[in-house]
Amino acid sequence: MINQVDKVRIFNLCCVSLIVTAMTFAIRAGILGDLGQEFGLTGEELGWINAMAFLGFPVATIVGGALYNLLGAKKLITLAFSCHLLGLILTITAGGFWGLLISTFCIGFANGSVEAGCNPLIADLHPENKTTMLNKFHVWFPGGIVIGALISNLMTSFGLAWQLQVAIIIIPTLIYGVMLLKSTFPQFDTQKHSTISNIKSLFSPLYLLFLLCISLTATTELGTQQWIESILGASGASPMLILALITGLMAVGRFYAGALVHRLSPVGTLFFSAIIAAIGIYSMSIATGNMVYLAAILFAIGVTYFWPTVLGCVAEYTPKTGAMGLSVAGGMGMFAVSMWNPVIGGWIDSAKEHAALTETSAEKIDLIAGQIVLGNLVIFPCSLIIIFALLAFIIRKVHSPAKVSAIDAV
Repeated sequence: MINQVDKVRIFNLCCVSLIVTAMTFAIRAGILGDLGQEFGLTGEELGWINAMAFLGFPVATIVGGALYNLLGAKKLITLAFSCHLLGLILTITAGGFWGLLISTFCIGFANGSVEAGCNPLIADLHPENKTTMLNKFHVWFPGGIVIGALISNLMTSFGLAWQLQVAIIIIPTLIYGVMLLKSTFPQFDTQKHSTISNIKSLFSPLYLLFLLCISLTATTELGTQQWIESILGASGASPMLILALITGLMAVGRFYAGALVHRLSPVGTLFFSAIIAAIGIYSMSIATGNMVYLAAILFAIGVTYFWPTVLGCVAEYTPKTGAMGLSVAGGMGMFAVSMWNPVIGGWIDSAKEHAALTETSAEKIDLIAGQIVLGNLVIFPCSLIIIFALLAFIIRKVHSPAKVSAIDAV
């Protein structure tokens, strides 16, 4: 049995590793334009580079989920540290498209290893409070994006090179590496945590529905945020400040998620979140100037609870999937985003070509293109409204998590 001090120390370690994960997302979003200019990359090529971060993630989570019971969380988080450090160094020294592709995959693999090690570890350490603690852990994804976005915005304003912005992420990486050396991790019952049993439970209809949910929630949240510079760059508002605003609100919302989740239920929280996210994205597609900030607030409220609450549903309603269930779910979310990233990049290219037929101002072309792309992205949360309504009906029909677990075991 692990004591409370060690629980807190391990939780803090997990949070710092997630901050590093988030900073890679934020700073990559902030330097996409610089990468495109320096290496002469198209929107589609930048989309493929972005996709590598999201593709490396599910590869790591699937491998990590399968090996979690054998290796334990500490070795998976150590792997994450090694890949973070390698990926950041390779990014700084990348000479073009292929170098960026490989280095971004390494970082994505590191990010996935963080999720594969930390999510089941936190769920196991807090069996009576899984959804709330996963939300508190995932405070530091938006929290880390705030840190990364503000750093990127500040360094860009001083004209500092994109390589320096990437290099700054090495500092928190080294911090969680040192914390790893000083932490004692718990040992769990290997019979209770059986990978074979976990894999068998992955094929339940309820779990497969959760996979669909997280693929759409992740694309709604991250597909929008990763292209924030390109989509909103000409809107009259600062894209990096919008990103900081969105993620700052998400961090606060996730920290206080417990009361809301208990009041509305996890699925009820997701249903209302999808409605607000749809309104937020649509509002951003028609807003300009300071009104973009208001629309961004609505978007932030909508996507705040998506990722951790879907993972909480997996842990609570399909518990027999164990570490594998959480890892595959996280991997599915990032895999979906990886597949949609080149598509979104293509949307931006084609929207700019379409706008150029009627507009001559480069700024006006970028504004219209961004609005068109946001209009396309609103399809994702609209679909989620229907799916979460169906999921709420299913959960209500079985009345309790225990009955859902019984279905999961079939």
